Amino acid sequence: MRSVLAGNIARYRKQLGLTQEALAGQLNISFQAVSKWETGQTVPDTLLLPAIARALQVSIDTLLGYAAFRDDTTFYETAYKNEGYYWGVAPNRGCFRVLELMPPTRRVKLLDIGCGEGKDAVFFARCGYDVTAFDISEAGVEKTRRLAEAARVQVQAFRANILDYRLDAHFDVLYSSGVLHYVKPTLRDEIMANYKAHVNENGLVAFNVFVEKPFIPPPPEDEERHAFLWQSGELLAHFAGWLTEGFGEYVFDCDSSGIPHKHAMNVLYSRKV
Repeated sequence: MRSVLAGNIARYRKQLGLTQEALAGQLNISFQAVSKWETGQTVPDTLLLPAIARALQVSIDTLLGYAAFRDDTTFYETAYKNEGYYWGVAPNRGCFRVLELMPPTRRVKLLDIGCGEGKDAVFFARCGYDVTAFDISEAGVEKTRRLAEAARVQVQAFRANILDYRLDAHFDVLYSSGVLHYVKPTLRDEIMANYKAHVNENGLVAFNVFVEKPFIPPPPEDEERHAFLWQSGELLAHFAGWLTEGFGEYVFDCDSSGIPHKHAMNVLYSRKV
């Protein structure tokens, strides 16, 4: 949490064009105090958090890395509150590729980025991985916990926004399916750098992204107004110095919203060597 808060103070200060001295002046503290916050040497007093959030023009949740979309009635939040599982409970086929590339023959720490209702996270936990997972939807996180409980496995699930949350622990596997298109293009370099820095040696990323194709119309889901399609090969370029274990581009049919449509997707498996 300390490193997340430190990074967010620096990030939002710079976005506003504020110097450490300027922020310190607004808070009536020394610029050395701000510097120590941003390097993680110290953390602000809890009573100062509202003032810091106001100065940086963000919410306290955003500052702490647990912000959600400002509209709490997003498409998926509503869908996940229904009794059934919107995406079903069968694991994504990419999970089986992770099993091949990084089998849990020892303790393997895996992070599911944007776990939705938890079907993949719980599958990994059932296979013997040490699983942590987060999602922006509180309903999704709660369903992840219930699904794990029903399967009698442990998944450390919590709510966080991919745009604000930064890793401060290392993992053997980073897994994300159908989520990274919510990362704004202006944040991709920073977020991918954070992810790469927190993969253990010989660790693996298993990511997919929706890519832009002129012959595929926008998807029908309301939630996609928050989305930013990637370019073909863009994801692969972020891991140019890693060992590519697999990369492909696919066009597939989808009817998740009840309206048949198509997606184009890049899928990457890359190892840190």
